[in-house]
Amino acid sequence: MENVAAQLKRGISRQFSTGSMRRTLSRQFTRQSSLDPRRNNMRFSFGRQSSLDPIRRSPESLGCEPKMSVPENLDSTMQLLFMASKGDVDGVEELLDEGIDVNSIDLDGRTALHIASCEGHYDVVKVLLSRRANIDARDRWGSTAAVDAKYYGNTEVYNLLKARGAKAPKTRKTPMTVGNPKEVPEYELNPLELQVRKVDGISKGTYQVAKWNETRVSVKIFDKDSYSDPERVNAFNHELTLLAKARHPNIVQFVGAVTQNLPMMIVVEHNPKGDLSGYLQKKGRLSPSKALRFALDIARGMNYLHECKPDPFIHCDLRPKNILLDRGGQLKICGFGLVKLSKISEDNFKVVKHEAHIDKSIPVLITLRTADYYVAPEIYKNNIFDKRVDVHSFGVILYEMTEGVSIFHPKPPEEIAELICMEGRRPTIKTKSKSYPPELKELIEECWHPDISVRPTFSEIICRLDIIVLNCSKQGWWKDTFKFPWK
Repeated sequence: MENVAAQLKRGISRQFSTGSMRRTLSRQFTRQSSLDPRRNNMRFSFGRQSSLDPIRRSPESLGCEPKMSVPENLDSTMQLLFMASKGDVDGVEELLDEGIDVNSIDLDGRTALHIASCEGHYDVVKVLLSRRANIDARDRWGSTAAVDAKYYGNTEVYNLLKARGAKAPKTRKTPMTVGNPKEVPEYELNPLELQVRKVDGISKGTYQVAKWNETRVSVKIFDKDSYSDPERVNAFNHELTLLAKARHPNIVQFVGAVTQNLPMMIVVEHNPKGDLSGYLQKKGRLSPSKALRFALDIARGMNYLHECKPDPFIHCDLRPKNILLDRGGQLKICGFGLVKLSKISEDNFKVVKHEAHIDKSIPVLITLRTADYYVAPEIYKNNIFDKRVDVHSFGVILYEMTEGVSIFHPKPPEEIAELICMEGRRPTIKTKSKSYPPELKELIEECWHPDISVRPTFSEIICRLDIIVLNCSKQGWWKDTFKFPWK
């Protein structure tokens, strides 16, 4: 190991790998964060690259060896991959004896077994296999060690891998595969870092709990049967684009996505307290202070979506199921941009495929729920609408928070939708004025008003809610029961 530093000075640039470890002066190993933006993440190719790499680099194409000094705390995974590329059996064994994970990967998801197979180092491959190297591990392009060995004509290595049970996977490109690795989106995640928990009864297209680098997240998996459907692929891409652009405390936080490997996935933050629908079923009528705080959370998130430039986000499916609670009890809006719209004019839209109902076999294409009583009448009737359809939905949600029951309870959703959208009826607000200020009742009635021009914008709603909170505090209505979320 004494000559490792000298070799690395001539032939390696620093790279931080996913799930790798670094060696400290005490010769102990500690986990290293992957893709740390504060560090140099420049990729370095150990000789031959993946046989499925869109730009297949040969040793000759790499040019002269870079002359770089050895940085402190060398990444141990890169030492292992370097030794594998050089065919140094003793060096590989010594590193593995010291505790380096045999399946450590670089930024391209390549293991020492990939590297040794590409270079045709038979003895190194034998050592790695004896140390339980994952024989079917795939890199970011979906290539395995066996595929690489076969592509580069390393017959002896290929036969060894096949004898040990290696499978040559049928390669399938995703609909969003890029032609050049440099074009891989910044939000791209390594699928090997995601651990999806398999739970019975989870519907396709719904978000499910997973772990990403030991952090709990929510993952939506794109159904493998949908890759050949351009419409579903476009819907997936549309949702991904909107989530990647949205940044607000009251909007669910986008983490990243998997688009270059199968299955494709969208990853967002995990909110362990569930959604507002479950919360209301459990709690019933909310206290005035909590109802107003929740209303402000929703209004602020929706105002952000409506004011996005150059194009606003119109949710069209704002309902308690699409409002999540984070650990601190703050509300976050999700599910926006899933209803496919056609733009009629600068501010007016119509729903595409209005008559279609939701199909749970379609993971990303969400269409109109005609039995959903949160939907505004103009959407229900398939009329042209603007962003104030979301204000109607907000009014219904605010009613449920203050009344503790669904609108027109206990009628079924289909009948409620008919009453609201076709007959123009609205329920009587029964909550006594002693509990809730009359200004709140007026706001609800304006939000779900049949005349669109009467409905306020979310910017106006925020101002009015702030005034209601201030007046109630001054009048001592709630004394110390109302607490601002930042206190």
